[in-house]
Amino acid sequence: MPRKMGGKRGATLALLFACGLLFISTAKAADSGPESDDFEDGYVEDVQEEPAAAEGDEKLVYESPVIDPKKFHFADHFDDVEASRKKWVLSQAKKDDIAEEISKYDGIWNWESPQRIVWANDLGLVLKSKAKHAAISAPLRQPFEFKQDKPLVVQYEVTLQEGQECGGSYLKLLSAGKDTEQLKAFNDKTPYTIMFGPDKCGNDVKMHFIFRHVNPINGTISEKHCNKPKNRLEEPFKDKLPHLYQLVVRPDNSFEIRVDHKIINEGSLLTDFKPPVNPSAEIDDPNDRKPEAWDEREKIPDPTAHKPEDWDEDAPPQLPDTNAVMPDGWLEEEPDMIFDPTASKPEDWDAEIDGEWEAPLVDNPVCEKAAGCGKWKAPLIPNPNYKGKWRAPMIENPNYQGKWAPRKIANPDFFEDLKPFQMTPISAVGLELWSMSSDILFDNLIITDDVEVARDFAANSFDIKRRYIDRESKTFWHRLMRRMNYKPGWWALYFVYLLIPASFYVLYLYRRAKEDSAAKKAAAEAKKSDEPQPDDEPEAEEEESDRAAGDSSKESTPLSASPKKNQKSDLDDNEEETKAAENQEEPAQTEETTTKTRKRQARKE
Repeated sequence: MPRKMGGKRGATLALLFACGLLFISTAKAADSGPESDDFEDGYVEDVQEEPAAAEGDEKLVYESPVIDPKKFHFADHFDDVEASRKKWVLSQAKKDDIAEEISKYDGIWNWESPQRIVWANDLGLVLKSKAKHAAISAPLRQPFEFKQDKPLVVQYEVTLQEGQECGGSYLKLLSAGKDTEQLKAFNDKTPYTIMFGPDKCGNDVKMHFIFRHVNPINGTISEKHCNKPKNRLEEPFKDKLPHLYQLVVRPDNSFEIRVDHKIINEGSLLTDFKPPVNPSAEIDDPNDRKPEAWDEREKIPDPTAHKPEDWDEDAPPQLPDTNAVMPDGWLEEEPDMIFDPTASKPEDWDAEIDGEWEAPLVDNPVCEKAAGCGKWKAPLIPNPNYKGKWRAPMIENPNYQGKWAPRKIANPDFFEDLKPFQMTPISAVGLELWSMSSDILFDNLIITDDVEVARDFAANSFDIKRRYIDRESKTFWHRLMRRMNYKPGWWALYFVYLLIPASFYVLYLYRRAKEDSAAKKAAAEAKKSDEPQPDDEPEAEEEESDRAAGDSSKESTPLSASPKKNQKSDLDDNEEETKAAENQEEPAQTEETTTKTRKRQARKE
């Protein structure tokens, strides 16, 4: 019995060890994952205080970036909630092309810390609601004029805290004019000069850069869309980390788009937009028509070719095989389908409406073991004389005139704008969005005319934040959390799920151990009182046989035996009985020892 208990306890320990090993292996896999600057599926542990510097590392402390009004046309780090709220105006407009119940811009905006706080004093503007139209805007400190010597630099952070499946997080730089004087009326029809930022719906991932170009001849406005970057931008929509977006448009018509300081797209306003800024100098004549005699055929059937006399167009492609014979066992008298004998007419069947009822057809069971049923037909084989319909061979068309195209004429709407950089001035910045994801955080939004100013601003905000995230993501705990997609509750539930059967097994072993301990104690008590036990029956029988043998030997002892020997034997017996009595008083005396003592006593007798 002790051996059995030891084995069960070993099995329990092995099971618990396996559960623990599974959990540790998950953590180890997270710790051994590839390190990259993309921080795939990672977050930062919530902390309420400034992070302490690790030994040998720089101390990363966040302070709200200093905003010099002279350097920025617009700047907001959103840390000063009271001052920031005074800048931004919530739209009270309605969309005029959709149903009334969903036309309102009723999306909720708030100033708050990120869900995974790095520094408690680092706040952002958060779109809280999803599946709602949301619009908010703020005027620039001074309008941005597209001058010949200054670039336009737009830079801001976005953190898709819940990821993104369908929705945008782009900016609109609103055009100066009467339509943008009342920002409470900001909507999707409000004129803008530039739209810039990320957008995604399903597999369609975009990095918008759209500018509205004014036709210098007639004043009409058309949207120019930047060509897509070569590489797809998937990570910012999945990893739930802050990302920095920057657009630089220069007076020489060149542009750059950067994500996290890396150039993802660049080119020229003149050549890398659709439709192009400048139309073609010539266009197709809309009044030109193709002549009826115009021959565009490159090849024609040979008019001199004739069908051969032995060409039979009516020959079938296949013929019955005349050499085939009906297989043995083919049942021609049996149909391959019969009416289902088990079917019965439905009770609600109306012959006048539904017609005469017939049972449905089923496969004839007689045909299952036969070679076939029904009328036998020889299989078809290809017809060696089949040639199909005759067609004349094709030859080069001697009258081929080429593909027809209308003649070109001068484009009456042609113009040449060599300075598309000189766009409509910008007076405000707005966020007009619809998203299926909530809690989109915007931070550190600036508009300036100096790239170095934007770079310094990022160094004191975004860069220090990402360095902290980078350092923390290299720790074991953060890698583990990243592998769990920051949902440790699900993994804990999974561990508990594995622990439930193990707990039941341990409880079962505990009860067995308790029952075995009670049985062992009862057996020990019984042995003290010399009561027979079920496990002792074979040994008891052996003991009785030994006693019987001893009695018979005693009876056969001659009466003339020496009295001294008998007396010595009696002394030995008394000594053995005394030892046996002493052994019975010891709690640790085993059943085996008692049995051996009795056997020796029986032999001596």
